Amino acid sequence: MIEPSTQSAPVRSLPRWSLRNPLFTPAGRRLSLGLGLIGIGKPWGHSDDTVPSEKQVRELLETAFTLGIRYLDTAPSYGVSEQRLSEFLSTLTPAKRASLTLATKFGEHWNPDRQEPFVEHSYDILARSLDGSVKRLGHIDLLQLHKTTPEVLRSRDVERAFLYARSLGISNLGASVSDLDSAELALSLHGVSVLQFPLNPASQQFVETARRATESGILVVTNRPFGMGGLLYAEPPLTHQAAFEFLIRQPFDGVVLTGTKSIRHLHENWAAFNAV
Repeated sequence: MIEPSTQSAPVRSLPRWSLRNPLFTPAGRRLSLGLGLIGIGKPWGHSDDTVPSEKQVRELLETAFTLGIRYLDTAPSYGVSEQRLSEFLSTLTPAKRASLTLATKFGEHWNPDRQEPFVEHSYDILARSLDGSVKRLGHIDLLQLHKTTPEVLRSRDVERAFLYARSLGISNLGASVSDLDSAELALSLHGVSVLQFPLNPASQQFVETARRATESGILVVTNRPFGMGGLLYAEPPLTHQAAFEFLIRQPFDGVVLTGTKSIRHLHENWAAFNAV
């Protein structure tokens, strides 16, 4: 998992990522809209950081499913996000459940007593975190290393944790990165099939990373299309449609995550995304 690849990039028609329900058509490039679930589990948000009620969460997830959103992104460090997603999954028929792509992470964890996240990348903690995610979510389609650094990516503990994940049937492994050094290293590693990072008009440092990842057959997942909401309130404000237009112009295949917990905002994002 952690040895740099010496092979040339695989052909795009044979991607390194493998989903039971492919996000792309054989006809060519396509972006999908996904839903980030940080806001349903802990205080989060640019203008309103309140945690929604269980009823509001259920309605949000039902709305997302009805709209056609099939990529859901969560993490243990998002408070009770995985637990609430699990409760929603239990209401679905097997066929509907199988239509979803579930992505989670390990490396950042949640302290329920202090109600705050903490970072730990030792093998025992990573394995215990993954066991908890599997118990809550069942089948996991993508697993990403959270709070990544180059040193952590090279560590023996992370290598062992990824091998353990593979033994549990999780075939799509990767990292959620926030720095270029980690992204560069992740692109060179055998076994990496998904890479997540922020991308928006005010944060363009990963544009070249996105292009290279797609050329290498790695699934790109971008987050913070509105800069955690800040770009929508800037002067002049960025519109939802302009944010998605920027992303669609970039040379990558993948998923655009919107992290809303509001049904109204979800409808706005869905309409803007489909308008472009």
